[in-house]
Amino acid sequence: MKGVLLINLGSPDSTKVSDVRTYLDEFLMDERVIDIPYWKRWLLIKGIILNVRPKKSAAAYAKIWWKEGSPLVVISERFAKKVAANTKMPIALGMRYGSMSIEKGFKELADQGVDDVFIVPLYPHFAMSSTETVLVKAEEVRKKLYPNMKTSAIDSFYNDPLYIKAMSANIKKHLAGFEHDHILFSYHGIPERHILKSDTTKSHCKIDGSCCETASIAHKTCYRHQCFETTKAIVKELGLKEGMYSNSFQSRLLKDPWLKPYTDFEFDRLPKEEGKKKLAVITPAFVSDCLETLEEIAMEGKEQFLEGGGTDYKHIPCMNDNDDWVEVMNTWIDAWAKQ
Repeated sequence: MKGVLLINLGSPDSTKVSDVRTYLDEFLMDERVIDIPYWKRWLLIKGIILNVRPKKSAAAYAKIWWKEGSPLVVISERFAKKVAANTKMPIALGMRYGSMSIEKGFKELADQGVDDVFIVPLYPHFAMSSTETVLVKAEEVRKKLYPNMKTSAIDSFYNDPLYIKAMSANIKKHLAGFEHDHILFSYHGIPERHILKSDTTKSHCKIDGSCCETASIAHKTCYRHQCFETTKAIVKELGLKEGMYSNSFQSRLLKDPWLKPYTDFEFDRLPKEEGKKKLAVITPAFVSDCLETLEEIAMEGKEQFLEGGGTDYKHIPCMNDNDDWVEVMNTWIDAWAKQ
């Protein structure tokens, strides 16, 4: 029997500092998130970060928390419910980190008699700290608990025409009535070394401004290339003019070089250096609004941009559980079921 396991990032159980610490411990100790030797990671996370960051992060979560719970979890649940309503196949939801685990998702499907699972990491773009860690964890769970279960996974859908059309429709809807002179495509950042580590050719990726434009098998696992391709596709779909949009990367951690330009730097640069005063910000790396979009972009980003000289600012919500996005997912699921 076929079934689908949707997997998103995850969230703390509450805004309590203790719950946030537990969540951050699991998240940051993942070797594909902070990819340094275990002993260094242990000292950094256990000895430093978990003594400082949970309180700050808890305060940030408190600013965006809903009555029903974590926005990311609530939105993901609504999305899964809508997808399930449009298919006869069992649909389960799991999270890579936190109590709503991948293990629980597998068990929910297994209890319904599912022995063939379509795994859908809810990340449009491939990265070792998102798609890869989800697939590795899912395979660990399958081998340990459900060795006879068959699994397959969706390909990264960053340039899938259905995804692009749904994203573009969502953007167009939320831009209606908002006068803007620039659109910033803000993608989640990753360390530059992750790009090089994910390069299957071990020679193509150089992060030099040209490798992303040169055809290569390396693009299948290149987050940077895939982000730029998403922007190109949306720009074409919406008919945006050159100079009216740009890319940036947010949410960097530690002092290592991450993908540039940095979103927070752009909030200052755009109004001061380019005279862009009316900004719309899109976050195409996320399909569900979460801490990084609701607090970092919608709140902090707006404040920084206006303080930097901007006059008008709008955060474009993610697709969340809108009907277009639900229809796209059901189309992909139906296509898999027919294979």
